[in-house]
Amino acid sequence: MGLTMSSIPKIVILGAGYGGVLTSLRLQKELNYNEADVTLVNKHDYHYITTHLHMPAAGTDHPDNARVSISKLIDEFKIDFVKSTVVQIRPQDRKVILEDGTLSYDYLVIALGGEPETFGIPGLAEHAFTIRSINSVRLIREHIEYQFARYKREPHRTDYLTFVVGGAGFTGIEFVGELADRVPELCKQFDVDRSLVKIYNIEAAPTALPGFDPELVEYAMQVLQKKGVIFKIGTAIKECTSEGVVVGEGEEIKSQTVIWTGGVRGNRLIEEAGIETTRGRVKVDEYLRCPGHENIYVLGDNSLVFNEEGRPYPPTAQIAMQQGVNCAHNLVAQIRNQTLKPFVFHNKGTVASLGKGEAIGIAFGKKYKGRVASWLKKAIDLRYLFIIGGIPLVLRKGKFL
Repeated sequence: MGLTMSSIPKIVILGAGYGGVLTSLRLQKELNYNEADVTLVNKHDYHYITTHLHMPAAGTDHPDNARVSISKLIDEFKIDFVKSTVVQIRPQDRKVILEDGTLSYDYLVIALGGEPETFGIPGLAEHAFTIRSINSVRLIREHIEYQFARYKREPHRTDYLTFVVGGAGFTGIEFVGELADRVPELCKQFDVDRSLVKIYNIEAAPTALPGFDPELVEYAMQVLQKKGVIFKIGTAIKECTSEGVVVGEGEEIKSQTVIWTGGVRGNRLIEEAGIETTRGRVKVDEYLRCPGHENIYVLGDNSLVFNEEGRPYPPTAQIAMQQGVNCAHNLVAQIRNQTLKPFVFHNKGTVASLGKGEAIGIAFGKKYKGRVASWLKKAIDLRYLFIIGGIPLVLRKGKFL
């Protein structure tokens, strides 16, 4: 690396999502004092639990329950926290340009999180909401309530009561589950006839939850259909306008609320840095490093890791967390000139919630549905809180999840 012995290596971590937080926590545990300078950069002074955002978006929970202050997680004697937005990454100068300054690094961890992938569908970027952050879900929640209020003044506008969710992957399914739970309350609050409210879930793939166990997908769809969700599977959104969406063979669904959950791509800052990407994601080496840059690690939504069959793993919280642990191990090893450990993903299972008391999941090689799966989801959420914040965080936040 060409470091002089007198200088302490500088590690800069970009993003305090699952990957960035786990890397930071493990580094502060494994590094000795003065072994490295670690700086964590994040746009907000809080970490948010992305897998929980569908609830505040639908209004079934408060946004604050999905976030944890970063100062409560990290030890400021071991890690410097910088609240700023990354503007540019310059690998050739080993610098990161922030909106209000510059950081130089010896080792860089890019864990900036993804951006919505609209697959070039016209109008989506302009007219659709996305469930991406605390601020975006606050907006969705306010917007949904506002539609009910508007409808009371213009009862001919049933498009105010029509909600279109694009994408029936995990986020889409979890969100329609919460929204279907929320609708009866909103109808009561605003004196609206429940039968006028329509929730559409539209998915281009031939099945909802593509790649998931068919029996559980079937169960999930039945639960959600009972709650009033209308599925359009194997149907693509062709265009999104200010009046709704055009789907399939030109069918128009009029709606004032289109929420796009149909995909995530990497981060344009990585492409702009001149690093080779596929849809903004970096095909990392076995140690999670950037090809051609032995001092740059890429995690989470920004990285592409392939399974034995050569298919990329979907970007989940679970994989990002495991990458964070592995990345921290390898950074310490690199600084101490020890051997690096290849990243191997251990899939502990997957659970999707379908609203209150209902979920589906695969864990420990078995299938779960209904209340048991719902408890399992809670257990997974509590385990995460425990990993990042110990018992105090479990006691503070656990009851909300």
